Amino acid sequence: MTTMTAVRSSQGELRSTTPPSERGARADFRVVAKAVRDAGLLERRVGFYAWLMAGLGVALVGLLVGSVLLGDSWFQLLIAAGLGIVLTQIAFIAHEASHRQVLKSGPANDRLGRILAAGVVGISHQWWMTKHSRHHANPNQIGRDPDIEIDTISFLPSDAKKARGIQRWVTQRQGWLFFPLLTFEGANLHVRSIITLLERRPVVGRWLELGLIAGRFALLITFLLLVMPPLMALAFLGVQLAVFGIGMGASFAPNHKGMPTVSRDAKLDFFTKQVRTSRNIRGWGTSALMGGLNYQVEHHLFPNMARPHLRAASEIVRAHCREHGITYTETNMVGAYASVIRYLNRVGLAARDPFECPMLATRR
Repeated sequence: MTTMTAVRSSQGELRSTTPPSERGARADFRVVAKAVRDAGLLERRVGFYAWLMAGLGVALVGLLVGSVLLGDSWFQLLIAAGLGIVLTQIAFIAHEASHRQVLKSGPANDRLGRILAAGVVGISHQWWMTKHSRHHANPNQIGRDPDIEIDTISFLPSDAKKARGIQRWVTQRQGWLFFPLLTFEGANLHVRSIITLLERRPVVGRWLELGLIAGRFALLITFLLLVMPPLMALAFLGVQLAVFGIGMGASFAPNHKGMPTVSRDAKLDFFTKQVRTSRNIRGWGTSALMGGLNYQVEHHLFPNMARPHLRAASEIVRAHCREHGITYTETNMVGAYASVIRYLNRVGLAARDPFECPMLATRR
């Protein structure tokens, strides 16, 4: 049976084509998956997550106690930044639970994910699962991956061309504005979660999640108003949301943005689709900082793999790709963000005035 692989078009898209060898692209995943299973890398690491959650719990309590002790002091904004970092780390565990990486049973993972996402972080677990599952099935595929749909930022030239007014101004400069815009991403995640839960369609766990999110915000706001003046409480929330937004956006964006997109109707084998559209980020401490998302290639190939196994799996996948001449993208954090900014600026050029000098536009 003929298998399908892909080539990159001049527009940076992957399209279906017939592979030059008879090895078969589907064999890549079978070989790698067997090596991963034989190495025991699909086993759960419940102890790791138990210690991680305990540590984050201690950090969370410490921040709250520190806030009480500080009282009416603008040093509370440092506590707010710390809370944003801790909530980002908790969101990573909720993400891993949604992939069934943490506990041994599916229902237990779902319960944990819902409690952490909605009850602690304030984001709908069901909304995240639905959106993120679509992304994993079709990474960077035009019209199928929700993560490249237009939002404040345009990820495709065809979307950038549609920008008007202030949106157009932002789109033309979106690469340079990437990190400033991320400060609003935390609030955006909360708002989108609530809007999704209030939609007129069946939503699993709708009222439970709305109750958890409402209770979470009520407790947080009440706590802040008891500890500090209203204006300071508002600033506290602003800093916490900004740090949380940067933490989430800066961890997820470099994994696929700037990598090849997949044409809407392309038929690619699983291994090619996941490896060619993903970017790994190397460097000391990146796994802890990004919740294991720096091993994006392996996470997409084995989405239920526990975080501590991803590094060993990357060695297996990298070696296989090197042996068979398959593109495996890996860079450091600076290189990844530079690629994202260049890509967003390049896409943003599609929003320029048609009467603008093309040479000046390329130098912007």
